[in-house]
This record gives sequence, structure tokens and C-alpha cells, in this order.
Amino acid sequence: MAIHIRRREFVFLIGGAAWPLAAHAQQPPLPLIGFLSSLSPNDLNLVLPAFREGLNEMGFVKGRNVTIEYRWAEGDYQRLPTLSEGLVRRNVAVIAAIGGTPAALAAKAATATIPIVFAMASDPIDAGLVGSLNRPSHNITGATNFTAVLGEKRVELLREFVPSTKTIALLVNPDNRAGVIDGMNAQVAAHAIGLRAITIHARASREIDAAFATLAREQPDALYINPDALFFNERNRIVTLAARHAIPAIYAYRESTEAGGLFSYGASRTEACRQAGNYVGRILKGEKPGDLPVLLPTKYQLVINRKTAKALGLTIPDKLLAIADEVIE
Repeated sequence: MAIHIRRREFVFLIGGAAWPLAAHAQQPPLPLIGFLSSLSPNDLNLVLPAFREGLNEMGFVKGRNVTIEYRWAEGDYQRLPTLSEGLVRRNVAVIAAIGGTPAALAAKAATATIPIVFAMASDPIDAGLVGSLNRPSHNITGATNFTAVLGEKRVELLREFVPSTKTIALLVNPDNRAGVIDGMNAQVAAHAIGLRAITIHARASREIDAAFATLAREQPDALYINPDALFFNERNRIVTLAARHAIPAIYAYRESTEAGGLFSYGASRTEACRQAGNYVGRILKGEKPGDLPVLLPTKYQLVINRKTAKALGLTIPDKLLAIADEVIE
């Protein structure tokens, strides 16, 4: 049977079918977050779930109403300027600079207009990122756990754990200004309680073995691991080398203690990442970075690995056991 359709009806049908497609094509693109990190993609499970949790709290879900583009420096700070500039060219709505002061500084150098939210360890005023914690400068705010200013406390804890200590080695990344300051604070703290302190540098993954070779020659009694994204990336390797050289070491983050390090003292890295995600969401909703105060930690955690202490022939002092937030068996 022949079907006859008048021209007006045909045009209406075509137009009616085409209209939803055209309307769909005109939907605005999802806001794009630039995720810049000094860390490695291997640490996805440590930083991204917390960051996304913060975003979700503000109603943003990746793939549904926001997109994220990732750039990982993998502990090589020399790559950060290029990675930052690439995100600026992508015209991202916000840059989340996660995992270290160098990432935040690189983002700041790349743009004075795109909002930047950091999650890092150091003092953002001292680093030159903001002028005030309560009223951050211009386009930058974030969360800091101030891990990099705990040098004196970590030295005291290390001496208490290993009372026979006379010399400590400080593993420092000279390319991280905040880390250098932390190392200087730790050195001053060591001298104040009568300890000799030597600084050993490693600015890239390939230099870590050489750093431990220097440590073997110097034969210090204990090791202080500087809070740094490179050392966090390489925590498994550093923990293994410390065990091989049978040297007690203190770390900045509990993840290193989980990996087999002796003990750590610092604030939660994942909590800072969650707070950064929350701030990114608030900025996407229209708030200005300069109106969002820099978030500070409310707690520092002492985490001890009992198995590692036993392997090193150390007895955990009762005082440290009493104040420890967690003892890994």
C-alpha cells in the first residue's frame, strides 16, 4: 500500500526528529578541572578518592557534571612548568595542585586568572603562594597540613625512639624550597639537643641509591626523611633501603609506615586532598578563591610499625606507645 505524506507533514516530521539532536548538541560542555600533581599515577588510590569525595560533597561527580584532566610529574619537578602551561592552554575552570609545594608554585607561575586550589605540606605564606591564611591572595587557596614545619618535633621523637643517637642524617630534595627549609629547621633542632646532623641530597629517583651510598659511608645513627613528593613516590624503595642499611628512620606520612617504615609523624595527606576537592567544588559554584581561607590540620598522627622496630632490635618506649595514634603490628 502506498503511503502519501504531504510536504508540510514531511517537513514537520524531519524538524521534530532533528530538534532533540540539535538541542543536545547545544548543551554547554562540562566544566573542566585541571589536576596537577607532583606525585605518580601509582598513587591514584591515595589521593584521587579523597579529592573526588570532596568534589562529591559539593554535588560534582566526575563524568556526570564535571570532567578532570590529569597531569602527573612523578616526582620530577622540572616537568611541572610545562604541565601547568598545558592545563592553562586547555582553558580549565580550576587547577587542583595536589601533592607538594612545587606543583602549586608551578600553577601560580602559569596563570594569574584561573583559580588554583592546592593540597600540600608547607607554609603557603612562606612559600610565597598567599599573603594571608584567612584572606588568600587573588586566585589561590587550598589546604596545607604544615607537615614541613614539624622538624623540631620529629627530631625529638627520633631521639626518644633511639636514645643512643649521636648523629642523624637528613634526606632532603634541594629542588623543593619548602623541603630545604624543613631540613634547616631539623638541623637546628638536632644541634639544640646536642646531635650532629648531616644533610644528604636527592633531587630525582636516580639519585636515591647514591644518597644511601653516602649514608652508608657516613654511618649516622638515625635517618630523617624530608616531607617531599619525590620521597613519597619512592617510599617503598626508601623503606627497603633503610631496612637494608638497618637504620631507624622517621617519615612524614603514615603511608611510609604502612610500607614498612619505622614510624611517622604528620597530618593526613588524604584529608588535605578531600578539603581541596571540596574547595574546587565551591569555586565551580561561584565562590572566589580569595574568600576561602587556607585550611589547616586539626591533628597530627604518630604511627609506629612494631614489626620494623623488632627487626631493628629496638624497644618502643612506653611513652611513645602511650601517645601513638596507631601501632601497626
